[in-house]
Parts: sequence; C-alpha cells; structure tokens
Amino acid sequence: MSPDTSIGIGAVHTVLPTVRTPLGDLPEFSGLTPEEAEFARGSGIETVGVLEDTTAGDLAALAVRGLLDRLDAAGPGAARPDTLMLVGPRAPDVLLGSDACRVQAEAKLDGAFAFTLDGLGCTGSSAAWALGRDLLLADPSRQSVLIAHGSRPTGLDRVRHPVTVIGDGAYAMTLVRGGRPVLRAHRQETDGTFHDLFRVDYKQVPYYEWREECASADRYRFELAMNSRMRLSRMVDEVLADAGVDKAAVTTTLMQNVTASAYQFYETLLGLPIHPVCGEHLAAYGHLGAMDVVLNLDRLLARGELAPGDQVLVLNNSPVAAWAVTLWEV
Repeated sequence: MSPDTSIGIGAVHTVLPTVRTPLGDLPEFSGLTPEEAEFARGSGIETVGVLEDTTAGDLAALAVRGLLDRLDAAGPGAARPDTLMLVGPRAPDVLLGSDACRVQAEAKLDGAFAFTLDGLGCTGSSAAWALGRDLLLADPSRQSVLIAHGSRPTGLDRVRHPVTVIGDGAYAMTLVRGGRPVLRAHRQETDGTFHDLFRVDYKQVPYYEWREECASADRYRFELAMNSRMRLSRMVDEVLADAGVDKAAVTTTLMQNVTASAYQFYETLLGLPIHPVCGEHLAAYGHLGAMDVVLNLDRLLARGELAPGDQVLVLNNSPVAAWAVTLWEV
C-alpha cells in the first residue's frame, strides 16, 4: 500500500465514568417485567457506567477537547483536524440547532468543517471511519478527520429490552495519512425495511416520559438476526477478499458490545473467536452504542498483544438495520 493511499488512526481519546452502577441498582430495574428483568440479568452486563447531569453533546465535546490537548502536547508536527464528523447520538440534544457545531465550538476547533453522520445507530462509527478515509483520499489538502460520539440513553431508562442495557461514555479519534493501524478494507450495507423497528414517541410526551418501543420483539430476535447472520457472513468474506487475506490470517476479531450471547452467535457463525476485551467492556460499562468498537480497538492496541502486520477484523451492526465490516492492519 503506497503512502498516498495509506489512511489509518492518528489518535484516540476516550471518556469513561469512574462510577459504575450495579445492574440491579438502576432506578427502573424494580419496575421491569419478569421477562425484561430476566433479559437484563442474562445480558452479560454486571455494571453500567453513569455520568450524571451530562448530555451526549457534553460528552462528545469533552472527548474532543481531550484529544486536541494530546495533539497540542505532541508539538507542531501533529496534524490539526480540518473536519469534524459527529456520529449521531440516540437522540439529538437540540432540534433545529446543530450538535456538531456545538461540539466544534466547545472544543475550540476553529476552521474545521463540522457535520453529523446520523441514522445508522451503533454502525455509525464504522461508517464514519470509512467516510473519513474517503474524504482524505478525495482531497489531498485535507490533513486529518476527527470523529466523535457521546453515548447516553434515550430518556431516563437504560434497560433497552430486547436489545441491551445502555451506559455512558464518549470518544474522539482521528484518521490521518500514514496512521496506524491502517484501514485495509471496508464494506457496509443497510436495509430500510427495518427502519421503524424501534421508535420513541418524543412529540407527544415530555422528555421524562420518553420510552423506547419495539414494534416486534420476535422480528428483532429472528428476522433481523437471520438477516444479520447472512449479511455479515458474506461481508466478512468480501472484505477479506478485497484485502487479499484469508480467515487464517486474521489475528483477532472485535465487535460491538450488546449481549454476551451475541459473541457466541457470531463466533459460531464465522468461525472467528471474538476477543475477550469486548466481553470485559460489556460487563463493566454496558452497551456504549457507536463507541463500543472504538473502545475495544483502542484498548486492544494498548495491551501490546498485537505486532506490526497483524490483521484485526471489526464487525458492527445495529437494529436500524445497518452492518459494517472493517479490516485494520496494525
């Protein structure tokens, strides 16, 4: 891969809560139905990270400021981001205004172009780094694309039956020329027929009464699961073929953290073990939405288990429905 087409990660900064609430101590837990409580207890989540009195925008801006501080400390050689891509939260902080421009202003990222990539749920981060790579390849004058996301629940409830339990957190990351790991190959798809599987009636009720509604738990568990099974299996093969890599050459596989059973499902499906770092973060922090895959990749790289040239496969999907598969080379 030539230097001109080698796009990879420049830096990552994460924001995670120091206070974690045991699953059974969540305020809504006592009001769950027996089915909902059983689902939550069996999800593989032990504690949920909580950052009180914050919004998704607050957290995203905090992550961006932390990353920019690191870049400033690195000296004048570090590329200053000229694009800010905010991966949309579960619900915007404001209507009509701009969450992305608010994050830009609070982070004092003057001169960058800010916009939001939305409507893809958890898969937004994977789509964002693919789009960020394309932006850098399309415009040689562009130096660095900054991607950010803040995870907060929609409304007050964190138990999202039949999907997962939501925790708080945020990340900011940059894509730069010559960064490591390098984005080797990527595929993404959506299926619009699932667009209304989940919804919140936010127009008719005040914020504190917002409740997520699943149109059909069976459709989520069976029809969407089967769709995901077929698509991700095919997409993994396509991504590896695009990169000229076979499954035996994949060093490790990561995915988003929804439930422990999801790891078992995809391990069996793909014949690729999911790295334990995913389950560790699920148990400690709950599901962090679009942050999951970034946190898992960043912490895996920090462990020192990988060597230059190792191939890391990252799976991501959401009930929207959207799917993404990315191959990174360390």
